[in-house]
Amino acid sequence: MQYNGQTLAYLGDAVYELLVRNHLLKIGVSKSGNLHEEAVKWTSAKGQFEKLKRVEPLLTEQEKNIIHRGRNAKLTRKARNVDLATYHYATGLEALFGYLHLKNEYERIDKLFEEMT
Repeated sequence: MQYNGQTLAYLGDAVYELLVRNHLLKIGVSKSGNLHEEAVKWTSAKGQFEKLKRVEPLLTEQEKNIIHRGRNAKLTRKARNVDLATYHYATGLEALFGYLHLKNEYERIDKLFEEMT
């Protein structure tokens, strides 16, 4: 089954969030207030946009197509505190992580996330 970009982003949001939380704990961020503050730097639309730009040169054509599908997904929520283009790119990143998760490509997920750190 082929999922639409919004559905992939829904799943990818959870995958990405878990990666971020694990990373923060591994690097020693442990106080709840600090965890939240640091996580927002990664999981906000602006943070996701910056991370996507960092790994974009490493992406395959298929991965770029998935990001494009996520970016073009009809949004059900309004972007808050960020321009619409940035929000769309963040949705594309989430769609990529959702797609890779569904394909069980965990090594690829780890590789891309590692490049973001």
